[in-house]
Amino acid sequence: MKRATLVAALLLAALVPASGTAAEKVYALRGARIHTLAPPMAGQVGSVIERGTVVVREGRIVAVGAEVAIPEGAEVIDVSGLEIYPGLFDSYSRLGLTEVGAVSATVDTSEAGDFNPHLLAAAAIHPASEHIPVARANGITHAVSAPGAGGFGGGGPLLGGQASLIHLDGWTIEEMLVRPSVGLVVNWPTLRTRTFDTSTFSFRERPFTEVKKEYDEKIGELEEWLEAARHYAQAAEKGSAEKFERRQKLEALGPVVRGASAVLVAANSERDIRNAVEFCSKQGLKMILAGGAEAWKVKELLKEKDIPVILRPTQSLPQEEDDPYDKAYSNPGELRAAGVRIAFATFDSSDSRTLPYEAGNAVAFGLPHEEALKAITLYPAQILGVGDLLGSIEVGKLANLIVTDGDPLEITTEVRQVFIKGQPVSTDNRHRQLYEKYRARP
Repeated sequence: MKRATLVAALLLAALVPASGTAAEKVYALRGARIHTLAPPMAGQVGSVIERGTVVVREGRIVAVGAEVAIPEGAEVIDVSGLEIYPGLFDSYSRLGLTEVGAVSATVDTSEAGDFNPHLLAAAAIHPASEHIPVARANGITHAVSAPGAGGFGGGGPLLGGQASLIHLDGWTIEEMLVRPSVGLVVNWPTLRTRTFDTSTFSFRERPFTEVKKEYDEKIGELEEWLEAARHYAQAAEKGSAEKFERRQKLEALGPVVRGASAVLVAANSERDIRNAVEFCSKQGLKMILAGGAEAWKVKELLKEKDIPVILRPTQSLPQEEDDPYDKAYSNPGELRAAGVRIAFATFDSSDSRTLPYEAGNAVAFGLPHEEALKAITLYPAQILGVGDLLGSIEVGKLANLIVTDGDPLEITTEVRQVFIKGQPVSTDNRHRQLYEKYRARP
């Protein structure tokens, strides 16, 4: 049995290409209209190159322009008449962490307890999730998978864990991982006296004093954790590791209290956003707002504090009963006009594929078209500190690209090809398989 197993392993090794062989292949995508979403190059007007060429080697973009020499031995892909865009970026999702929301065994978004700053989303991501190929087929090439993410921002443990940035392709999480952490998820506690009771399917009113007491206790605990993290960091700097007990949670909070790592604060109401901004300013934390349903009400404050917003889906109901029906659509345009940096996200796994349409719907309500495109490509990369790697078609950046037959913000557009880390990847997915299956039914 052992001999047979060894022989099988050797045969398999002979059939599988050596590691890195595929990455060394050079591709030249020629003839497409290239939307670089980058500052104009010499002799170019705007960020669009008509009938240009993109050359990719070892996972990176090595050349882009209208007059580009194609390296000898490169595989030339003729994409004449098509469009090339940077791969789309879902900047706050649950991809790989949840499969079927109603089946708890397939949901791994949080752990027990309110304070889990040391947990990495990457440790729980399931690379074989069926949602990943579906999202990839619609142009999403990389995404932030965030732990403890409530619906559209909010809910879940107070400190949910570290959000991880992944490519949407790979057999293992090691192959998918871009950054283990792009920020600590903080689900800001809300002062809400009216809640929905699922057991009775009715609203339940609670005394404000009771709600405020719970809120103050949570904020007090959060302050204590941050203060303990500061003392722990000081002790670690002054003394040797043998002199004190190692505490993973406090170690994880170290970059946060130093301002080296961001906090992704999930909050939606005006009051919660104001409270979160005040708290983060007082504590010296680098804040990114996630959700932001009522961010339009505090846009001057967000601009003043230079706090970017990762917006919840535009295709959602108003936050409050008396809010205008179209406020979710106009919110992005209002924030951008006020000078607030924005990005779009789906806060989900099964709906990650709808990311371009969340941005597209905002265009009809005041957000400039190119700004909408950048809000799902370049801006999230800049906000999350990976603007040097992703977000635009520039020399030196990772070659995450999509080839389309039109504007990706339009629902009628088809994604023809997807490149991740400079390699063409399959656009096959379960949705397409089921479509073909039932379309062929006699």
